[in-house]
Amino acid sequence: MFFIANWKMFGDLRTLNSLDNVIKFSKTNKNKFKLIYCPPNTLIRPMSKRLKNSNLEVGAQNCHENDDYGAFTGQVNSRMLKNVGAKYVILGHSENRKAGENDNLINLKIKSAIKVDLKVIFCVGETLKEKKNKKTTQVLKKQIEKGLQSIKNKSKIIIAYEPVWSIGTGLIPKSEDLIKSVLFIRSRFGRKSPKILYGGSVNSDNINQLKNIKSIDGFLIGGASQDPKKIIDIIKKTYI
Repeated sequence: MFFIANWKMFGDLRTLNSLDNVIKFSKTNKNKFKLIYCPPNTLIRPMSKRLKNSNLEVGAQNCHENDDYGAFTGQVNSRMLKNVGAKYVILGHSENRKAGENDNLINLKIKSAIKVDLKVIFCVGETLKEKKNKKTTQVLKKQIEKGLQSIKNKSKIIIAYEPVWSIGTGLIPKSEDLIKSVLFIRSRFGRKSPKILYGGSVNSDNINQLKNIKSIDGFLIGGASQDPKKIIDIIKKTYI
């Protein structure tokens, strides 16, 4: 079971002290789960060092599409992320799509990440308007096809289904709707389906409902992942 902790724009060097309890918890539950922290770029290197002797891993939250150096002020590419300790990268997150990323750009980013051997957490999901207009599967089909266009080796891809309307709202899909969406995503890959995670307002209160959906391979956790007690609680409840 995967747990991706997306810290978003949160944390400083002192915040890393909060990882000690999570490291201790993970050592007493070896092989049960895979926990990947995705902090801001400023914390990837120090976090990698902090987690060196644990079974926790580190990822990034985004990358530039160009995997070589260039005149891109303020940007960080996949090679640079890999160099400072990232093993994963979140791409296609709805917050970045909202900021202007489209499927073609995300496709280029995924290719650049795979080229340097980063594993990709590829986010897909519909808006509330698209859901109300019953276009969920249509949106998912388009995002998957365009985002993964010309990518033959999908072994380094993890899909995170995150309905845009669920992120930060406290709302989660009905179980039957979530099952339908996850199974649809699996159908796009045939027998070699990647791991499929759910993301969107995951917390210790709704994890009991979410964990019962057997077709889900884990969770992409936002705000709740910033608190060590909350993420430990989510993981514990997943296995009760």
